[in-house]
Amino acid sequence: MKFFKGHEKDLGDHFTVKRLLPSMEKRAIGPFVFLDHFGPVPVVTGKELVVRAHPHIGLSTITFLYSGVIEHRDSLGVFQPIRPYETNWMTAGSGIAHSERSVLDDQYSSFEGLQTWVALPKEKEEMEPGFQHLSKEEIPVYEKEGIIVRLLGGEFLGLVSTAHVHSPLFYADVEVKPVAGRIQWNVKPEQEAGIYVARGKIKVANTELGVGNMISYDLGASVEFEALEDSRLMLLGGEPLPEKRNLWWNFVSTSQELIDKAKESYQNDTFPRVPGETEKIPLPPL
Repeated sequence: MKFFKGHEKDLGDHFTVKRLLPSMEKRAIGPFVFLDHFGPVPVVTGKELVVRAHPHIGLSTITFLYSGVIEHRDSLGVFQPIRPYETNWMTAGSGIAHSERSVLDDQYSSFEGLQTWVALPKEKEEMEPGFQHLSKEEIPVYEKEGIIVRLLGGEFLGLVSTAHVHSPLFYADVEVKPVAGRIQWNVKPEQEAGIYVARGKIKVANTELGVGNMISYDLGASVEFEALEDSRLMLLGGEPLPEKRNLWWNFVSTSQELIDKAKESYQNDTFPRVPGETEKIPLPPL
């Protein structure tokens, strides 16, 4: 069992995030190799988040919002707004580019959410890219006194998500109140799990964890915790992938050669483009 905190990461234009994965303490949890928590940020102009077109390979990205609205555009021609309690699953495979922008919406005075990356299995790293949006109504829910679990992907607690996943995993939004008492969920022996505290405070093995903290459980260990106050958590995990993953900028792969090819393609402007987008994030210095 490991405890660690997110570190601040500046994405430019005065927009910062808490980055939990990868970290010095834990590079990945199951197939999850990246976790950012952005916000809460007051919505004033609707342009609090402006992420110009940029590329990905070898992974799936999952976007989930607590508040606000994001408009997603990608090189497949998809335009999809996302709102709280919905998810956008984008599978990069051999290569996809996308942009993300917050917008004004009278329902929300602030903007906050999470984005995670799931590394694809080695044999699927160059699969065809794809996109899937799941509405609130399409997300399975487990509920008992003091706890609500929304399964955003994979299988957990007898629930099965319709999200297109490519290895055994689970990804769930958890709302929990102190009245729920001590929670204990079993995990398969070949899987590992982690919990991120986005709101509130929980206790794990006599350690109190507040916002910005994460715990990773050992392989096959039960997920155990209790809420000290009304809390919002993200539960994630699954089977660790057997091969080491190279991460460079937005590229994830078992092969450095594939990453180098993606760099060259993006630099030479032969990478897939987002229709209608004239600006893109430049490749970082090599």
